[in-house]
Amino acid sequence: MTAVIVKSPLLLFQDLGMSELLLIALVVLLLFGGKKIPELMRGLGKGIREFNDAKNNVRKEIEDGMKETPSTTDQKGA
Repeated sequence: MTAVIVKSPLLLFQDLGMSELLLIALVVLLLFGGKKIPELMRGLGKGIREFNDAKNNVRKEIEDGMKETPSTTDQKGA
């Protein structure tokens, strides 16, 4: 019988130290340049904000739907 080992992709980032993070930041800075990084982060922030707004709207609609009582009730034997 053979064992199947499945590694999570998040385990890849488990052993990153400060020097590795600085190296990654330096490579990103070299690839995108100093002027593009703020634009990239601004776009990322807007995307995250829109996602959170949509998530909160859906949550609010679900909670409001659960609080509402049905306007018509079935009355048997009336």
